[in-house]
Amino acid sequence: MAFRELASTPAPEPPGAPWPASMTRTDEGLELAGVKLTELAAYGTPVYLLDEEELLDRARAWRKALPDGRIYYASKSFLTPAVARWMIEEGLDLDVASEGELRTALAGGVTGENLGLHGNAKSRELLALALDLEIGRIVLDSPGEAELLAEIAREKGVRAPCFVRVTTGVHAGGHEFIATAHEDQKFGLSLATGEAKALAQKVAASDSLELRGLHSHIGSQIAGTEGFVAAGTRIIELVVELAEEGISVPEIDLGGGYGIVYTALDPTPVAPAEVIAEIRSALTETCDKAGIQLPELSIEPGRSISGPAGITCYTVLGVKDVTTADGVRRYVSVDGGMSDNIRPALYQADYTAMLDRDSDAEKVACRVVGIHCESGDIVVPDVALPGDIAPGDLLVVAATGAYGRTMASNYNMLRRPGVLGVRQGRARWLWRPETWDDLLGQFAEIDDEPGESARAPKETDES
Repeated sequence: MAFRELASTPAPEPPGAPWPASMTRTDEGLELAGVKLTELAAYGTPVYLLDEEELLDRARAWRKALPDGRIYYASKSFLTPAVARWMIEEGLDLDVASEGELRTALAGGVTGENLGLHGNAKSRELLALALDLEIGRIVLDSPGEAELLAEIAREKGVRAPCFVRVTTGVHAGGHEFIATAHEDQKFGLSLATGEAKALAQKVAASDSLELRGLHSHIGSQIAGTEGFVAAGTRIIELVVELAEEGISVPEIDLGGGYGIVYTALDPTPVAPAEVIAEIRSALTETCDKAGIQLPELSIEPGRSISGPAGITCYTVLGVKDVTTADGVRRYVSVDGGMSDNIRPALYQADYTAMLDRDSDAEKVACRVVGIHCESGDIVVPDVALPGDIAPGDLLVVAATGAYGRTMASNYNMLRRPGVLGVRQGRARWLWRPETWDDLLGQFAEIDDEPGESARAPKETDES
């Protein structure tokens, strides 16, 4: 699709997707949750803005859709101690995939039972910490990991609560790099080859491991339910096979990947209540035919909770027109870029943007680009913006609440932006922006004589 076709579809005006529900346009410009964008930008740009009520409303929608199951908020999408606490207060649990995410959840007051630990490669130290915290479940990704966990659990005299991650062969969603259910990738154990079943049998037979369930994840940015139903049906078939051997599987987790709207061209995702109703109906039918009870359902929404609740505000630094084979494209340079949103460069992800101020100028085809020394530093590849856009304007990008700050970097030595939580006319830092002291304070002091300080310390009698 040529850029002129994409740019011919301007960003929809708020309120409404892809913008937070509280975002409105007034005669003085955009407002988020009752706060003017100009006031929020005064904290410094670029800045992530999170509509706290939007985040909570989306969490509540999933909780209401699955009142008798477990909902694990996928913390990799966006996590602070405050967000962790809010999720628990709304009746959700948390899924973490690293020690950093785990410790952030703990800082928010989350207890071990409300945590699930993911990851394709967990260290001995992380597994030991998880057992010490009496974590609710550990998702196993390989036979070797199961053996290591069993060894640690025996040493501690406990039984480790385990899920087995199953690669069902069902793939849904977007870019190849975010596909997680095909065979040739790093996550899970194959259903087709029998590896998943073999590990489930091994866990069930272990004296230090406890089989709590089976886990599946089929991809990301999924708009419909067909993929979840197909994967869930294959998981149920494995549940039936294990039941015939006397092995009980009390819970199945169908993972996350529920999509959101990023641009006017994206389909409207199925609502949480409809997602769960369709999945439950199909899987119940499968279980009835097999003569078994449907195991407890659990899911892991992340992006669908945090993504639409966040936007990013930039200041325009430069504007220039570039002649291409398709015509003239206007390049709009902003004061951030791939260091605060790597997804366009990593996944060719599309976003949309709009100016803070109102303008009657004719819309022109624009590409919003960042400040980094990379030609691939693109924030929004194609968007129609007013032709009078100029340096100093404020530009906002929609649906950056997920995988914006959590994937941010210091590339080109830029400081990572902070996250302002906005609610009922007030703003406060949920994640403070980096300062120059934060950035430069990470470096070691420079010695006059190079070499000596880099060597490992020698053992002495005192040591």
